[in-house]
Amino acid sequence: MKIALGADHAGFELKEKIKEYLLKKGGIEVIDKGTNSKESVDYPKYGHAVANAVVSKEVDFGILVCTTGVGISIAANKIKGVRAALCTDTTTAKLTREHNDANILALGSGIVGQFVALDIVDTFLSTAFEGGRHKTRVDQIEVEGCNLF
Repeated sequence: MKIALGADHAGFELKEKIKEYLLKKGGIEVIDKGTNSKESVDYPKYGHAVANAVVSKEVDFGILVCTTGVGISIAANKIKGVRAALCTDTTTAKLTREHNDANILALGSGIVGQFVALDIVDTFLSTAFEGGRHKTRVDQIEVEGCNLF
């Protein structure tokens, strides 16, 4: 499995902890898209870098981190084919994979602690998409200008 990681300055330390954790697990290749320090940077650059790696199939999944996870997930979701989900607990991580086929996990370094974040990462990466009725809904997300009413 290949995972792309990205973070802004506020998410840098948690990104590094996640990278270390994934590498210790083994069987996971980590592609670090930055940032590489706590020096202030703009989160959209890193959200887009991970999103592009996911949609180009360079990696299987992406993980993004900023202070809340909101801004970087919004940036990633601007890239067609991305379904970035902000998760603050393992239940949300499980359900967003099962029901939404999320391909990027977003975390808030100021919202979840390191140990909760690692549990969320494990849950997200180990949960499969259920398909079925959920696939119909996920397919509708990809339709531009879909008018259902």
